[in-house]
Parts: sequence; structure tokens; C-alpha cells
Amino acid sequence: MKVLAVNSGPRPDKESYTVMLLNLLVEGMREAGAEVEVVNLREKKIRNCIGCFTCWTKTPGRCLHKDDMTLELFPKFLASDLIIYATPLYFHTINAALAAFMERTLPAALPFFEEGEDGKTFHPMRYQVPPSVLLSVCGFPEASEFDAMLEFFERTRHGEARPVAAICRAGASLLSVPQLGAKAREVFDATKQAGRELVYNMQIAPETLARITQPLGDAKTFGKMGNIYWKTCIAEGVTPKEFDDKKMVPRPQTLDDFMFVFPYGLNTSAAGDRKVRLQFHFSGDISDSCFFAIEKGRADAEQGTCEKPDLIIETPFGLWMDVLTRKADGQKLFMDGKYKVQGDLALMMKLFQKESD
Repeated sequence: MKVLAVNSGPRPDKESYTVMLLNLLVEGMREAGAEVEVVNLREKKIRNCIGCFTCWTKTPGRCLHKDDMTLELFPKFLASDLIIYATPLYFHTINAALAAFMERTLPAALPFFEEGEDGKTFHPMRYQVPPSVLLSVCGFPEASEFDAMLEFFERTRHGEARPVAAICRAGASLLSVPQLGAKAREVFDATKQAGRELVYNMQIAPETLARITQPLGDAKTFGKMGNIYWKTCIAEGVTPKEFDDKKMVPRPQTLDDFMFVFPYGLNTSAAGDRKVRLQFHFSGDISDSCFFAIEKGRADAEQGTCEKPDLIIETPFGLWMDVLTRKADGQKLFMDGKYKVQGDLALMMKLFQKESD
């Protein structure tokens, strides 16, 4: 099987969730014996279709543009047994680069009108074109965000060249969250399996697709973390790439946000078989208290005070947010008396140490 994989994502490979899944799909296809070529549209010069219909009249089957689409990609498209369209979702459907590529396959069709079995008019094909697979990712947590794209994908197929599969991964950024590592690995394994199945059967088993698209978290939690993240980017004047490059941490601006974010950075395994209670008393801009009950790998937050805490931290809220987001050295601030700790300091150090450290 000869496969052409078209990646329309604009980002470098290491920053692209589209490429992350595409690479796994391609790996599975190659394991199954397919010959796969991956083309990055960001590296190609493809002019927009201008609707002149030269390819239907003066030069039948050939576009008047002398660019990478005409000279390289369109011939590869026609020579393929299967084409994979890989695109991020930006504005409810495929992105502009992929739209340009798909529009420029117009020379494959004839201009005449025929009526299908469903009574709808269509253009017959000049050439045999390959069946297609759609692969897409988006930031929204709900799979319904792909509805418009899936309808577009189905309606824009070429003649008898049917879409054979659609892989749509919502909430793609969650695939890089350490706490969801086990689920992410299952998604990755299933994506490779999908590649093998496409080569063997020209379809993806429903159970494989369900594993790829399985929920990674609830929409409410996703949205709350996303809002804290974007507020941090805006406040700090950084792009998401700069946020990642600087290894920044979302900065809570309220007690509720702190109670939500803080457990993600705790090494909950440090509690062992104990139930540890970590109490915070904040002063300054936010004067309030909350505590975390840490047990069996979980950290549950509650506002207020608890009985017999194992650790008590008294600190200005803004100062602790500086510690949390690595803007300040927590150990130095403690030694300078900027905040106070009562209880087992060794336990505190373990709780605040990343599990991978």
C-alpha cells in the first residue's frame, strides 16, 4: 500500500499535537508494511485555486499554477492508495493550508453533471483518486467540536473515493499532562494500532477508535485549568510556546484557583500510608485559609481550617504564588522569615518535590 500523509499543521513537529498523533499512525502503518510519505504543507508553495477552470477546459486535468501542488503533490496524490489529511482544528473545520490543498485537487474531476443514486448532482472523475482518512486535534474538550469538520469531510469527498476513517482527538493538550500519562499511553498505542488496521482492513475497528478518542477529563475541570493558564499568559505577556519554553506554571489569582491548581504540583506519594493534612493560612491581598487532605495518592482541598494538621504554612498569598510559580526561592524566603512553617519540615520538602526528581 502506498500512502500519502499530508500534514497541514503550521507548527514545528515537536510542538504539534497533530504531528504527535500522525507520527504514531504512520508508525503503525509502516509496521504493517505500507510505504508512507509524510508531506508538511508548511514547507511547500501552494497557491490558492482561483476558480478559472483552466484545468477543465484549456489544459484538461492540469492546473495553470506551476507550483509544488502541480509539479509534485498532485501527481503523488493520484499515485497513492490512501491519503491521510492531518489538520489541527482552528475555526471549527480544517485549516487554511489543507483547504488550499484540497481545492487544488479539482483537476481530478470532470466538469460534467451526473445524478447519483441519492438523486444529488455530482461531477464524475477524470482520474481515480485515493480514499481518505481524516486526523485532527483540537483544544476544546468536547468531541462535538468536530461536528462541522466531519460534515465537511464527508460532503467534500471525490466521487467514489470514500472517507474510510476519521480520527478526532479533543482536548489534545491533555496528552502531555503527567497525571494523565497512563491514559495518554493508551491513546498512543491505539493510534498505532489504527495505522495497522488501516493497512490490513482499510478501516479502523470501533473499539480502537474509542480508545483513541476516550475522554481524558471532564469539561469543567479542563475549562477551569485553561482559564487560569490563559490568564497567566496574558498577565505575563507570553505566548503558549514561551510559557512552555520557560517551564512556567499557571498562577492562581484567587483562593479557589489555588485550591484547584496546587494538588497538581504535589508529590502525593510522599504521604505513604498516612493521611496528611496540610494547612495554609494566607495574609495580604487574600486573607483566608484552606487545607489539603492527602491520602492514597490524592489531595482534596477544602476552605477553612482542619483539626490537628501535620503542617501549617502561614504566608502572604502573593508571596506563596511567587513560590508556586518559581518566581521566588521558597527555601530562601523561609530562611529569611518571609513565611512560617509549623510541623514536619522533612515531610514538607518531600510533598513539594516532583515525583520525577
